[in-house]
Amino acid sequence: MKNVVIGFLGSSLDAGGGPGRWEKWRPTVSLCQHEDLLIDRLELLYARPHQRLAEQLVEDIATVSPETTVNLHLVDPRDPWDFQEVYGALHDYARGYKFDVERERYLMHITTGTHVAQICMFLLTETRYFPASLLQSAPPRRQRAGSIGSYAVIDLDVSKYDQLAARFAREQADSTAFLKSGIATRNAAFNRTIDAIERVAIRSRSPLLLVGPTGAGKSQLASRIYDLKKLRHQVAGEFVEVNCATLRGDAAMSTLFGHVKGAFTGAQTERAGLLKKAHGGMVFLDEIGELGPDEQAMLLRAIEEKRFFPMGSDKETQSDFQLIAGTNRDLRADARAGRFREDLLARINHWTFRLPALRDRLEDIEPNVDYELEKHTRESSTTVRFNAEARRAFLKFATSGVAEWTGNFRELSAAITRMATLADGGRITEDLVAEEISRLSEQWATTHPDELNEVLSDDALAGIDLFDRVQLREVVKVCRRARSMAEAGRTLFGVSRGHRAKVNDSDRLRKYLARFQLDWETVNANRDRIGNQFVTRS
Repeated sequence: MKNVVIGFLGSSLDAGGGPGRWEKWRPTVSLCQHEDLLIDRLELLYARPHQRLAEQLVEDIATVSPETTVNLHLVDPRDPWDFQEVYGALHDYARGYKFDVERERYLMHITTGTHVAQICMFLLTETRYFPASLLQSAPPRRQRAGSIGSYAVIDLDVSKYDQLAARFAREQADSTAFLKSGIATRNAAFNRTIDAIERVAIRSRSPLLLVGPTGAGKSQLASRIYDLKKLRHQVAGEFVEVNCATLRGDAAMSTLFGHVKGAFTGAQTERAGLLKKAHGGMVFLDEIGELGPDEQAMLLRAIEEKRFFPMGSDKETQSDFQLIAGTNRDLRADARAGRFREDLLARINHWTFRLPALRDRLEDIEPNVDYELEKHTRESSTTVRFNAEARRAFLKFATSGVAEWTGNFRELSAAITRMATLADGGRITEDLVAEEISRLSEQWATTHPDELNEVLSDDALAGIDLFDRVQLREVVKVCRRARSMAEAGRTLFGVSRGHRAKVNDSDRLRKYLARFQLDWETVNANRDRIGNQFVTRS
C-alpha cells in the first residue's frame, strides 16, 4: 500500500532559506528522509502567510526524496488559535478528501502546526473522519548536519491492543465492584443494573433516578456513585444527602434553597441551603416524591437553569450540581393523580434504575451477611464469626419464604449487627441465631397488615375457625414472599415432602387454597400494593 502523510507546515520548525537550513532538524523534510518509511505522497497543509515557505519545502523534499509527491493545500482559518475555526476547517478538508483505504495507508503528522491544530487532528483521527494512524516525529538528541531524528506510528484503534482492552475491562470491573461496596453479588438482574449505572455514572451529568423500596440501598449506592465520580475527577464539590420525607413547610424551602434573615418567623440569620452547599458536587434527594408542589417547582428550575431564589430574597443564587433522586413511590401514578409535577418527572428520569427488594435477591443474602460482619469488624475492631451450624441455620431462615425482610438490606444489616454485638468471644452461636429469628418473626407479626382481609370477605372470614385462620394467614404470607407456587410449596411442606413417595408441592398447595375458595392468582393479586403500603409506613 502507498503511504500518504497529511500534516501542517511548521512555520517555525520547518523554516529556513539559506544553506544552513540543512544543518537543522526540519520535521516535514526530515520525515521524508527515513529509509524505513517511504512516503509516496505528502499532503501539506499551510496558511496563506506561509506560501513561500511551503514552496521552499516542496523543492527541498524533491531534493532528498524525489519519489515523494507533495501536494499543497491552503487551510487558512482566520484565527489559528480558535478551536472552533480550526476544527471546522479541518473537518471540511476531511469531508472533501477522497480517501482510498483499500490502496493507501494514511498517517496524520501531528508534530507540526499549532497546539490547537494538533488537538483537532487528533480528535478527527480518533473519530475516524481521517481514517489514519497518528505519526509523531522527534528531533535527534544532538543537532548536526544530516540528522533526521526519529518517528513513531500510533494506531488509535485500541481494540487491536489486547493488553489495553484487558486493562479497560479490569477498570470497569473494579468500578462496578466499587459501586457494590466490594460485595460479590450473585443476582444477575442486579449485576446488570450496576453495570449500566457504572457506564452512565462516568459518562453523564444528567439526573439519575433510583427506584426501590425503603432499605434497598438507594442511599448507599448514591454515595458510591459520588465517590466513583470523584475518583475520576468528575466532581470536586461535596456530596449532600437530603431525606425529603422529613421536610415540611418553610423548613423544606429553607433547607433546600436557603433563606435570608427575616424571611420567616425564626429566621434570625441567613442560610445558604443544601443545594448551594452541593455546588460543584452532587445532591441526593431521597424520597423526592414527598416534596410539596412549591418545592417541586423551585427544584425544576434549579435543575434546568442552575439558579434559584432563596426564601425572602429578590436576588438569585447559582449552584451547579448533579442530581440523584430516590423514591419508593410510583411517580408516574403520582403525576397522573396530580401529586407530582410531570415536567419535573420528565427531567429527573433521564436515567432510571430499579433496585430490587431483598426478597427478590435471596442469593445475595449470604455475601451481604459476610459484608456486614466485615464492616462490624472494621468499626468495632473486634472480629466476629458464625459457628458453622449457626451460619447454616441463619442462612436457611433468611433465604426461606418465612423471612419477610420488610426493611430489606437495612433490616438484614441490623440483624447481623445485633448478633455480632451480643457474640461472646467473637462467635455467633445457634442460640443467638434462634433469638434473632424469634425477634424478627415477632417484629413482622406485629407490623405486617393482615393478608386475609385482602383475599377474603368479612362474611367468608366469619365462617372460618380461628385455628384455620391462623394457619391460612401464614400460608398466604409464604405465598406472597415466594416467586412461584412450587417455591411456596417447597417451603410449606419442607419436612413432610421428604416422607412421600410422590411429591407434587404445587398440587398440594393448590388443593389447600381451594378449601377456602382461593387460588394462587387471588392470593398474589395485591402483593405489590400491600408491600408498598407497608414500606411507606415504615
